[in-house]
Amino acid sequence: QWYQRRVREAVVSTQSTGYTTKTPQKLKLIDAYLGYIMVTGIIQFVYCCLVGTFPFNSFLSGFISTVASFVLGVCLRIQVNPANNIVFKDISVERAFADFIFAHGVLHLVVLNFIG
Repeated sequence: QWYQRRVREAVVSTQSTGYTTKTPQKLKLIDAYLGYIMVTGIIQFVYCCLVGTFPFNSFLSGFISTVASFVLGVCLRIQVNPANNIVFKDISVERAFADFIFAHGVLHLVVLNFIG
């Protein structure tokens, strides 16, 4: 029992130290955005379960927006990650961010159209 707890503490400590020291600031910022989007989606889902889905289009478009924003954020993180330079050697950081912004614009136009 105590051994398992120490192993868990050591693993968490190693992972958090590695993340804070080796992860670039840009990726940490994207991770914070992804965390915010995830919490927003969870709050929307819990609200839907507790209160109901009366304006179903509104709930559906909001939830789809959060899921799609999360997916776009993960794509941005993958493209910006220096460990993936071999795969995305032709895509600059600025181009990846521009694609992210453009896709978000299209996504929100579709969501606004779906709300009605």
